[in-house]
Amino acid sequence: MTVFFKTDPNEKPLDVIKDDGGLTSIFRTIAVIGDSLASGDLESIGVPGSPRDYHDMPDISWPQYLARMSGTTVYNFTRGNMTCREYNNSFADERGFWDKEKAAQAYIIALGVNDLDEMEQELGSVADIDSDFHRNRPTFAGDYAKIIQHYKEIQPGAVFFLVTMPYEEEGPYMKAEWVKNHEAHRKLLYELADFFTNTYVIDLAEYSPPQDAEFHRLFYTGGHLNSAGYYLCAKMIGSYIDYIVRHDFEKFNRSGFIGTTFAYCE
Repeated sequence: MTVFFKTDPNEKPLDVIKDDGGLTSIFRTIAVIGDSLASGDLESIGVPGSPRDYHDMPDISWPQYLARMSGTTVYNFTRGNMTCREYNNSFADERGFWDKEKAAQAYIIALGVNDLDEMEQELGSVADIDSDFHRNRPTFAGDYAKIIQHYKEIQPGAVFFLVTMPYEEEGPYMKAEWVKNHEAHRKLLYELADFFTNTYVIDLAEYSPPQDAEFHRLFYTGGHLNSAGYYLCAKMIGSYIDYIVRHDFEKFNRSGFIGTTFAYCE
């Protein structure tokens, strides 16, 4: 019989897929900061000849599939086309996402496609981060770090999971410059995880199934995931967080105190 808390040092993050999100459930509140992928965005077309349209449908987003499978409260701090710059400058304020009442024990950040591919923002580096996040340099790295810093101020002790972009073998993100962007984005997220405490990388670029023609046939409708695709994404995110916790239990033994006024036992 395999004991669930015994870990194989050779195990890869998605070797074990959890139906219920596994140890993701130790976080009773999770906030997801993201763009269309995290918003359950579906692509539609109306009468013949009409343009394509995109619809945020949070109920079939991977954060809400994750909430239902894990029993954890998961907030969608998301919207299609979101960038770090817009999140910091207007969106979070307008929606009350900086409010203390909405503070979470864990934050999953899935941003970068619109910033780097569409807006062509300068990537930057951890050198762009100031101890006062208002003074971060206006690069992608500075803007991304500002989100982490702001939530660390709101919820000291919170855990952060930074999501890399899945690798596509075909589709709109195969342009050479975009592939380069995604590789640089992945490298930067690991640097940010080293820079900040309680911060981990969910590396879908390395460990999720390649998004080839068969993957697109099954899990895409047009240029966005379909309901089954978002469900699969939720399973991967939950299983990856479970893997991270199982392989470093001691780092998470005080997670129940996040957001409380209690001290912890040594």
